[in-house]
Amino acid sequence: MATEKTARAIWEGDLMSGSGRVSTGSGVLSVEGVTWSARAEDAEGVSPEELIAAAHATCVSMALSHALAEHGHAPARLETNATATFDKTEAGFRLTTMKLAIDGEVEGIDGVEFLEAAEGAAENCPVSQALKGNVEISVEATVSSPSPSRSG
Repeated sequence: MATEKTARAIWEGDLMSGSGRVSTGSGVLSVEGVTWSARAEDAEGVSPEELIAAAHATCVSMALSHALAEHGHAPARLETNATATFDKTEAGFRLTTMKLAIDGEVEGIDGVEFLEAAEGAAENCPVSQALKGNVEISVEATVSSPSPSRSG
């Protein structure tokens, strides 16, 4: 069963002095401001790369949760931080790297197994597949046992 998700962007003016707005069909983003300086100079505002990082962190977390559960290690908690790098290259401006840092609370799994599962999730989630061949993706992963308040 296919699903479709929507987003809308409006841009006014030229690249350097213009500005835009972005929103999503779900309403999670509702008329967020976008500027070139937010994208390329770390100024306030949303950037397309930030939105891709958010999508990638979510996608990898979901894929990892599923893979762990299939092997009898359903996670108590996963936190994935994604850092997208937007840089000027010989080919022009582009998204060059995505660094994923995953911290998990999972019972009965060691660090090596967790890293292998995290790398598999990062390799195979749909957002990773969309970035494949265009963006260098790296994964760091740490795991601990759930705290008693989370596991009980």
